[in-house]
Amino acid sequence: AIAGLGSRNTMYMGGTVTAIKDETEGKSSTADEKVFTFEYKAGKLDIPYQRINELEYGQKAGRRVGLAIVLTPLALLSKKRRHFLTINYLDENDKQQAVVFELGKDIVRTTLAAIQAHSGRKVEFQDEEARKSGLGN
Repeated sequence: AIAGLGSRNTMYMGGTVTAIKDETEGKSSTADEKVFTFEYKAGKLDIPYQRINELEYGQKAGRRVGLAIVLTPLALLSKKRRHFLTINYLDENDKQQAVVFELGKDIVRTTLAAIQAHSGRKVEFQDEEARKSGLGN
Protein backbone atom coordinates (compact mmCIF):
# COMPACT_ATOMS: atom_id res chain seq x y z
CA ALA A 1 0.00 0.00 0.00
CA ILE A 2 2.93 2.33 0.66
CA ALA A 3 4.31 2.06 -2.89
CA GLY A 4 0.97 3.17 -4.26
CA LEU A 5 -1.81 1.59 -6.21
CA GLY A 6 -1.40 1.00 -9.94
CA SER A 7 -3.46 3.45 -12.00
CA ARG A 8 -5.67 0.65 -13.41
CA ASN A 9 -5.83 -1.52 -10.28
CA THR A 10 -8.23 -1.75 -7.36
CA MET A 11 -7.46 -2.38 -3.70
CA TYR A 12 -9.84 -3.82 -1.11
CA MET A 13 -9.23 -1.47 1.83
CA GLY A 14 -11.58 -3.17 4.26
CA GLY A 15 -15.16 -3.88 5.12
CA THR A 16 -17.38 -6.67 6.32
CA VAL A 17 -16.11 -9.32 3.87
CA THR A 18 -13.70 -11.20 6.11
CA ALA A 19 -12.55 -13.61 3.38
CA ILE A 20 -10.45 -10.80 1.89
CA LYS A 21 -7.52 -9.37 3.80
CA ASP A 22 -7.48 -5.56 4.15
CA GLU A 23 -5.28 -3.79 1.58
CA THR A 24 -5.50 -6.63 -0.96
CA GLU A 25 -4.71 -5.45 -4.47
CA GLY A 26 -6.43 -6.82 -7.54
CA LYS A 27 -8.52 -5.84 -10.55
CA SER A 28 -12.14 -4.75 -10.62
CA SER A 29 -14.49 -5.16 -13.55
CA THR A 30 -17.83 -3.69 -14.51
CA ALA A 31 -17.91 -5.54 -17.86
CA ASP A 32 -20.58 -8.02 -16.73
CA GLU A 33 -24.02 -6.38 -16.73
CA LYS A 34 -25.15 -8.37 -13.67
CA VAL A 35 -22.18 -8.25 -11.25
CA PHE A 36 -19.33 -6.00 -10.14
CA THR A 37 -16.25 -8.22 -9.81
CA PHE A 38 -13.09 -7.79 -7.76
CA GLU A 39 -10.44 -10.39 -8.64
CA TYR A 40 -7.38 -10.84 -6.46
CA LYS A 41 -4.64 -13.44 -6.14
CA ALA A 42 -6.55 -15.74 -3.77
CA GLY A 43 -10.01 -15.48 -5.37
CA LYS A 44 -12.76 -13.09 -6.37
CA LEU A 45 -15.71 -11.21 -4.97
CA ASP A 46 -18.86 -10.78 -7.07
CA ILE A 47 -21.39 -8.16 -6.02
CA PRO A 48 -24.69 -8.39 -7.95
CA TYR A 49 -25.72 -4.90 -9.06
CA GLN A 50 -29.35 -5.54 -8.09
CA ARG A 51 -28.22 -6.15 -4.47
CA ILE A 52 -26.41 -2.80 -4.15
CA ASN A 53 -28.29 -0.35 -1.94
CA GLU A 54 -25.76 2.48 -1.58
CA LEU A 55 -22.68 3.82 -3.36
CA GLU A 56 -20.35 6.52 -2.09
CA TYR A 57 -17.23 8.03 -3.65
CA GLY A 58 -14.65 10.36 -2.16
CA GLN A 59 -11.05 10.98 -1.29
CA LYS A 60 -11.61 9.62 2.23
CA ALA A 61 -12.61 6.08 3.12
CA GLY A 62 -16.43 5.90 3.31
CA ARG A 63 -18.08 7.40 6.36
CA ARG A 64 -21.09 5.08 6.22
CA VAL A 65 -19.29 1.77 6.49
CA GLY A 66 -19.91 1.48 10.21
CA LEU A 67 -16.40 0.28 10.95
CA ALA A 68 -13.05 1.91 11.35
CA ILE A 69 -10.54 1.63 8.55
CA VAL A 70 -7.12 2.51 9.85
CA LEU A 71 -4.64 3.86 7.35
CA THR A 72 -0.95 3.56 8.03
CA PRO A 73 0.83 6.76 9.13
CA LEU A 74 2.81 6.77 5.87
CA ALA A 75 -0.42 6.65 3.84
CA LEU A 76 -1.69 9.68 5.72
CA LEU A 77 1.43 11.64 4.73
CA SER A 78 1.00 10.80 1.05
CA LYS A 79 0.16 13.80 -1.14
CA LYS A 80 -1.27 11.79 -4.00
CA ARG A 81 -5.03 11.87 -4.44
CA ARG A 82 -6.69 8.62 -3.45
CA HIS A 83 -10.06 7.47 -4.79
CA PHE A 84 -12.36 5.45 -2.53
CA LEU A 85 -15.57 3.71 -3.56
CA THR A 86 -17.79 2.39 -0.77
CA ILE A 87 -20.40 -0.20 -1.77
CA ASN A 88 -23.17 -1.25 0.60
CA TYR A 89 -25.13 -4.31 -0.52
CA LEU A 90 -27.15 -7.31 0.63
CA ASP A 91 -25.37 -10.65 0.37
CA GLU A 92 -27.01 -13.94 -0.67
CA ASN A 93 -28.34 -14.33 2.91
CA ASP A 94 -29.90 -10.83 2.86
CA LYS A 95 -27.27 -9.64 5.34
CA GLN A 96 -26.01 -6.07 4.92
CA GLN A 97 -22.38 -5.91 3.77
CA ALA A 98 -20.06 -2.97 3.17
CA VAL A 99 -16.79 -2.83 1.26
CA VAL A 100 -14.35 -0.01 0.59
CA PHE A 101 -12.20 -0.12 -2.53
CA GLU A 102 -9.44 2.24 -3.55
CA LEU A 103 -9.62 2.75 -7.30
CA GLY A 104 -6.64 3.54 -9.50
CA LYS A 105 -6.83 6.99 -11.04
CA ASP A 106 -7.35 5.74 -14.61
CA ILE A 107 -10.47 3.69 -13.80
CA VAL A 108 -12.40 6.01 -11.46
CA ARG A 109 -14.76 7.68 -13.94
CA THR A 110 -15.52 4.59 -16.01
CA THR A 111 -16.10 2.47 -12.88
CA LEU A 112 -18.44 5.04 -11.33
CA ALA A 113 -20.41 5.51 -14.57
CA ALA A 114 -20.76 1.76 -15.18
CA ILE A 115 -21.71 0.84 -11.61
CA GLN A 116 -24.39 3.57 -11.60
CA ALA A 117 -25.79 2.42 -14.94
CA HIS A 118 -25.83 -1.28 -14.01
CA SER A 119 -27.14 -0.86 -10.45
CA GLY A 120 -29.61 1.96 -11.04
CA ARG A 121 -28.17 3.62 -7.90
CA LYS A 122 -26.70 7.10 -7.87
CA VAL A 123 -23.22 7.52 -6.44
CA GLU A 124 -23.24 9.84 -3.44
CA PHE A 125 -20.20 12.12 -3.45
CA GLN A 126 -18.58 13.04 -0.14
CA ASP A 127 -17.99 16.62 -1.25
CA GLU A 128 -17.74 18.90 -4.28
CA GLU A 129 -14.10 17.99 -4.92
CA ALA A 130 -15.07 14.32 -5.07
CA ARG A 131 -17.92 15.15 -7.47
CA LYS A 132 -15.53 16.98 -9.81
CA SER A 133 -12.98 14.20 -9.65
CA GLY A 134 -15.55 11.42 -10.13
CA LEU A 135 -17.53 13.07 -12.90
CA GLY A 136 -14.72 14.92 -14.63
CA ASN A 137 -16.38 18.34 -14.57
